[in-house]
Amino acid sequence: MRVLVIGSGAREHALAWKLAQSEQVTDLFIAPGNPGTAQLGTNVDVPVEDIGRLVHVATTNQIDLTVVGPEAPLDAGIVDRFQEHGLSIAGPTAAAARIESSKTWAKEIMNAAGVPTARAERYSDFESAAEAVLDMPLPVVIKANGLAAGKGVVIAQSHQEAVDTLRAMMVERSLGDAADEVLLEEFLVGLEVSIIGITDGKTILPFLPSCDYKRAFDGDYGPNTGGMGSYCPVPSVDPELMIEITRTILQPTVDELRNRGIEYRGILYAGLILTPDGPRVMEFNCRSGDPETQVILPLLDSDLLELLAGAANGDLSNVAAPSWVDGVALTVVLASGGYPDSYRKGMTIHGLSELPEGVIAFHAGTGQDSDGTIVTAGGRVLSLTTTAPSFEEARQTVYDAVSTVKFADVQYRTDIAAREIMP
Repeated sequence: MRVLVIGSGAREHALAWKLAQSEQVTDLFIAPGNPGTAQLGTNVDVPVEDIGRLVHVATTNQIDLTVVGPEAPLDAGIVDRFQEHGLSIAGPTAAAARIESSKTWAKEIMNAAGVPTARAERYSDFESAAEAVLDMPLPVVIKANGLAAGKGVVIAQSHQEAVDTLRAMMVERSLGDAADEVLLEEFLVGLEVSIIGITDGKTILPFLPSCDYKRAFDGDYGPNTGGMGSYCPVPSVDPELMIEITRTILQPTVDELRNRGIEYRGILYAGLILTPDGPRVMEFNCRSGDPETQVILPLLDSDLLELLAGAANGDLSNVAAPSWVDGVALTVVLASGGYPDSYRKGMTIHGLSELPEGVIAFHAGTGQDSDGTIVTAGGRVLSLTTTAPSFEEARQTVYDAVSTVKFADVQYRTDIAAREIMP
């Protein structure tokens, strides 16, 4: 099969890496890709936003299956456009992708499906929201309704911070149209866990649970980011709890969407909090996580192509549930200094050819200068990933790799999966 992966981050590099292992994949294209994906297939210089040109790429290259990484083209209707042209594509339609792009609609779906989630109220004007937030216990979670590049959720520690945040979002429009509506949500306490599954719109097959680290600095300090590291699986999510999560969260959500005439096909991501009262949903995403994908796929012992093709075709009934290799996986993100705010680009990256055995460098914000040297080109630059029998061994291997790969102003967290090592 001829396969097209859409995106340019470490998630898409990991998807391409895993798909390249399938005996059924004969040709692999990545649009636009990065220097890492160029080692696996053919990069096509078309941005993810240009859906018309991506349709042309898929048509002219006789693509059998397209796999979409990021959320923006899904929200923009890339699946609908591809289907109109008779092209097979793994991902939800624009209507289904609203489960990520509209937090208020996602909350409506959860409540209708009986999915356990945090209590929340929606507001469309600043005055009402500011008045209501003063009566809420602290901390309080403020969520912009729309897509906001990871900046749409604020955990306010004081009522003044809450009002200031609402003013910035709703009056000063710091997030543009994304905060035309906001949710004021109760703060939940517990371990954050990512549960990702693949669905054909009828049933859903869960992947291994994973944890990511959203804050920029050790100890969960600093601003939110796209994710600074991840590990898989999560020891506190045992098989019995995974069955409960599938039964009470994942499957009811797919069922509720289908009841509304929306057959969700593709990856469904549930961000959960493991509270003392059980798992609660913080958010749904319409695509796989980054950096969670980088730790889930190295442990996958099944053919990813078969799973994605089954989802795209709306029929996973003849596809076996995912199987997994023993052990753990861990990834540490190397970011440009200053991320997620301002940072420099064009810093030469050293040491990629000297990585320890068993370490994969999934490229994200990388580029090439005029002589082909790999340089930094974004905030999150690389995801250094390994598998091992234990988290202790995985941490040792990955952080050895971190000391090998160097570029100016490199920034990373040193505590990924540290909590899973026995004292």
